[in-house]
Amino acid sequence: MATIVVGVTGGVAAFKAPIVVRECQRAGHDVYVAATRASLDFVGRSTWEGITSRPVAVDIAGEGRAEHVELARVADLIIVVPATANSLARLAAGFADDMVSLTVLASDAPVVVAPAMHSNMWLAPATQANVQALRDRGFHVIDPASGALGSGDRGVGRLPEPEEIARVALGVLAARDQASNALAGRTVVVTAGGTREPVDPVRFLGNKSSGRQGLAIASAATRAGASVRVIAANIESALLATLPTAVQVTRVGSALQMREATIAQVADADALVMTAAVADFRPEAASESKIKKDLSNEEAPTIRLVRNPDILAEIGHSDQRPPLVVGFAAETGTDEEILAYAADKAARKGADFICLNRVGESVGFGDVPNDIRLLDARGNIAGRYVGSKDEVAAGLVGHMSSFLDNLKR
Repeated sequence: MATIVVGVTGGVAAFKAPIVVRECQRAGHDVYVAATRASLDFVGRSTWEGITSRPVAVDIAGEGRAEHVELARVADLIIVVPATANSLARLAAGFADDMVSLTVLASDAPVVVAPAMHSNMWLAPATQANVQALRDRGFHVIDPASGALGSGDRGVGRLPEPEEIARVALGVLAARDQASNALAGRTVVVTAGGTREPVDPVRFLGNKSSGRQGLAIASAATRAGASVRVIAANIESALLATLPTAVQVTRVGSALQMREATIAQVADADALVMTAAVADFRPEAASESKIKKDLSNEEAPTIRLVRNPDILAEIGHSDQRPPLVVGFAAETGTDEEILAYAADKAARKGADFICLNRVGESVGFGDVPNDIRLLDARGNIAGRYVGSKDEVAAGLVGHMSSFLDNLKR
């Protein structure tokens, strides 16, 4: 039995929160309720106390007790439902002036957030930035549903069904319990980001990879008990700062630097996950000075390219390879086309698995969801992970753990 804290904020959809509490209780868990004062206009104290058989936590200070600290200490999981636009902003900014935000800030338990608001508020750039900030910190934000809204309009912003919220939340709880020691004693190397191949001192050949998926995998592996090393190619410092402090980070720029660092890091590793987008080609020679327009010549300069080493294939076919090697393939095209390419890549590279990552305007690179199919060395689909970068990472790390455990048997 786990202890779950349900944080209720002041939105019309608060009337559905008691069902979330009931579903958690039916699953055998002990539930406490923390509520903002505004939420009591929708669901009162007596309702919460009747459902949970204990007082609802509302007042920040009282009777010499720091109740938010007590709740934060006992919580194995926190569910914020409904999360209004205002509460999302306060959580993202680290405010701590009501019982819900105080409890979240004081706790190291996983947090599941279920937003509900008008479509315009949900789609506002400020709200989307707040949601992304929370996801970057490891919060599990459930996208709202589409349908009839409290205003009488229709659109995205409706609170998902309470049973679905409870299902997702209990899944997060189960995954945490299962993954807490799944990779204990293992060493995992993750490459992330995108290499840049210098053309001259101010220009380079690069790609759109942000490194978010690699960092999410590194964080998930750390939570699963692994010792994690990240080889980061041109990743923003703000993103690297979201990694657990225990993660060892090596910064690189080019494909040749990535190769050198990766070969050095995998010698004693149990697993290598190559999410980095490594350039296939580089300029044969980078100019020592900025290449300028030649006003007397209309022709553009010719830049001769040479192949970069194939790091995944080199390590995948090496006698010194780690027991588990996972590569990534970011592809566009039809399902048939990209599956055929990924299957061929799995065979050629000597990897145990290839993560086929469909990329486009609304999926793949950057702060957008991922849709990853996991292909084994024979080209068979071994799993599929769709959702946020963190959700995909949790699924992949679970698969890695099972694979490594099976090797020992």
